Amino acid sequence: MPATRSSTRASVMAIHNLIEAPPSPTQEQPATPVGGRKGKRKASPSSSPRNSSTRKKANTSRGADNNATVKSEMNLARPGDVAVVLPPVVTEEGRSLVPAKLSFSFEEARAHLIRADPRFEDVFERLRCKPFEHLEQFDPFSTLASSILGQQISWKAARSIKHRFIRLFNPSLPEKPDDYNMVDYFPTAQDVVKMDMASLRTAGLSQRKAEYVLDLAARFADGRLSTEKLLQANDEELYEMLIAVRGVGKWTVDMFAIFSLRRPDILPVGDLGVQRGVVRWFLALHSPDYNVTISPDKLPSNPENSQTPAQTPTASTSSQAQTPLQDPDALPSLGGYNEDSSIPPVPAETEDISKEETTEPSALPVPFTPSINKTLNMKITKSGQPVEPPAPLPVGMTIPMLRGRLDPKKKVKGAFLTPKEMEELTNPWRPYRSLGVYYMWALADTEK
Repeated sequence: MPATRSSTRASVMAIHNLIEAPPSPTQEQPATPVGGRKGKRKASPSSSPRNSSTRKKANTSRGADNNATVKSEMNLARPGDVAVVLPPVVTEEGRSLVPAKLSFSFEEARAHLIRADPRFEDVFERLRCKPFEHLEQFDPFSTLASSILGQQISWKAARSIKHRFIRLFNPSLPEKPDDYNMVDYFPTAQDVVKMDMASLRTAGLSQRKAEYVLDLAARFADGRLSTEKLLQANDEELYEMLIAVRGVGKWTVDMFAIFSLRRPDILPVGDLGVQRGVVRWFLALHSPDYNVTISPDKLPSNPENSQTPAQTPTASTSSQAQTPLQDPDALPSLGGYNEDSSIPPVPAETEDISKEETTEPSALPVPFTPSINKTLNMKITKSGQPVEPPAPLPVGMTIPMLRGRLDPKKKVKGAFLTPKEMEELTNPWRPYRSLGVYYMWALADTEK
């Protein structure tokens, strides 16, 4: 039986070591247009060499061929040790970045969901809708390649393999992955496609993963894939382009569309955590006596501050099925709710590596605290108006049926909900289902 989010905490977190995106623009630092990567990286208060406040700011200068921006060497001070000198960072001008902007109005989307279900108003106040509020630029190739590198392994192992992979193209980098921001040194698709299979295998890639990465690189190098094509494609075209890539399944495309491209109306019907969250959300709406229970060991360390607009979630878990496979590099299923995939390909903030090794980088939201039941069973809106009775459940669905689906023995082919049931229940959220989906992950964990 595939495991849910609560039992597969290691798989999704890897992305925050796999992909470290450039910082989001501020008023002092305008957004960089697609096609370039400029600006200073904001340092976080940490003893980590990578985030140390003693790290020298990199100056930029034009190369003689005017085709690249070359940053000067960066000295990273180690407490009680000699400084680590990194080689220059060369950013190809041809590397097009997805800009840090939305294709829709976040306020309009928020208002739409609140009209559809007044409970969303309190949810938005409890927890930032991070993919759509914390905006960053990112490179689609390095994001998707990092996702492939991390398939079916722990985030620590994925981070190590990514580091070794990058060093194939820049062997002068430090031997340890903790000494630099990998985003600055990730090779371009043009670089990767020139690398032979045997060399890629020396970085710890299996034969299949090496083939997947080369296939992805070839598609970006020859123009079958590009940032512009990904941005211009509609949702259906996006799926067609990316599922054609070896090693990329529908679930991975769903995650890429939500967390990276910030598409507003994506419903990952194959994600078990979203399924469970949707069941609990609508069960509480139609059954006031239903209460969500959360295992204490899954709650954030500081729950009073973890679900406010000013606080960024610091822990995340996987809701994707992670059943052990005979072939650890087996391709994800291309449809349905039995898909086994890797980790969400999302741009991530630079991780504070000074934290304990067990700290999980954030990708999905932290679980809601038990106080979420006040919201789920809301009788009065935030404005003091009585909550109107909900519309009837879709034809064929009942409260006992939804309660039964939370019993592992009563799932449908291993799923809490079928794709059709997911579509019918969340139809009022359209065309902004992605935002509602994000909060369903915060309802996915359950008491043991």
